[in-house]
Amino acid sequence: MRRKPSHGEKDNAERWLLTYADLITLLLIFFIIMYALSNIDAKKFEAMAISIANAMGGSSSVMPFPGESIAPGVSTPEMPQTETDDFERLKAQLQQYIDENGLNSQVSVNLEERGIVLSFQDVALFPLGSAVLTPLARTLIDRVGVILIDTTPFIRVEGHTDNLPINTREFPSNWELSSARANSVVQALINDINFPPRRLSVTGYGEFRPQAANDTVENRQRNRRVDIVVLRSRYENAEPGQTYRPPFIEEAINLP
Repeated sequence: MRRKPSHGEKDNAERWLLTYADLITLLLIFFIIMYALSNIDAKKFEAMAISIANAMGGSSSVMPFPGESIAPGVSTPEMPQTETDDFERLKAQLQQYIDENGLNSQVSVNLEERGIVLSFQDVALFPLGSAVLTPLARTLIDRVGVILIDTTPFIRVEGHTDNLPINTREFPSNWELSSARANSVVQALINDINFPPRRLSVTGYGEFRPQAANDTVENRQRNRRVDIVVLRSRYENAEPGQTYRPPFIEEAINLP
């Protein structure tokens, strides 16, 4: 007679169901992850990547020669050709103004990765140790502002000093002096030519972003500067957005 299987043998015969269930669960998790990766918000991903890269040294990519991204639509951002052409034309226009007015020894313009950097030596704008623009400096800032006001990018005004300490009632350190000088340029743009305030920002770096070693009079003069930076669109994603509109802005929008 045939021997009936015991309960233990029956359990062992059905253990393959546990392995099958584990396999199905793992496949489900795999496809959920793949679906999530396929729906990455490209703009948020780019903004996060730029913010992290800026914090790590200012490069737009962690790799020196980035390749294609594995996620669709999230490849390394490149400058649109039209924007590149616009920046080249704007740089040429600013350089022409500098050349025509004999300002090459005091003002320079360069096209960098982050955008156009228009750099003013402090002697072109301020008396020594002061953050008050001279009358000639206001004219210079206004003329430059008229060129920039017709553009669309965000503009960052950066103040810099040399490493000589300052400790006055108005400026306890170079931090206050650099910030006040950048703010004076911004206020001149807003008050004199009605430059849109929402496109402007102010940064003070003190003596901590020098262009040269502070070991000679000439190098210290190079380091005392105010830079007007016209940001490329790829860096605008790193600028803080505005989710709240003050009442006076809402009222202005609703005006007939």
